[in-house]
Amino acid sequence: MTGNGNPAPGFMRNPHKRITITPHAKRIIVKADGIEIAATKAAKLLRETGCRDVFYIPFTDINFAGLEPTQTRTHCPYKGDASYWRLTGAGEPGSDIMWAYETPYDEAREIKEHGAFYAEFVDIEEH
Repeated sequence: MTGNGNPAPGFMRNPHKRITITPHAKRIIVKADGIEIAATKAAKLLRETGCRDVFYIPFTDINFAGLEPTQTRTHCPYKGDASYWRLTGAGEPGSDIMWAYETPYDEAREIKEHGAFYAEFVDIEEH
């Protein structure tokens, strides 16, 4: 695998860890409170040892008008640094519902400019 010179340190420590990223054949629609916030035919399915499967949706297919960035940041030794978004709107600030690795490590470069949603906060439909 060639990259941009930013290999994931996690794989150096744990060479048996596996992450696969593949195109997903079905259309994915993400809704929050019944409102569509993302729809795509270009989702990528990320499978990671020990974790649930996650759909990553291209930024171009996400309605960012309904989302706002939060201060939450996390680090994954396999994918990189993640940024988070929550729904906008009246009332108390909601939970983070989407994350993205905007500058992922080489091994996860296919999810650059893609966001993933917490299934417990949104409805994810496959068509």
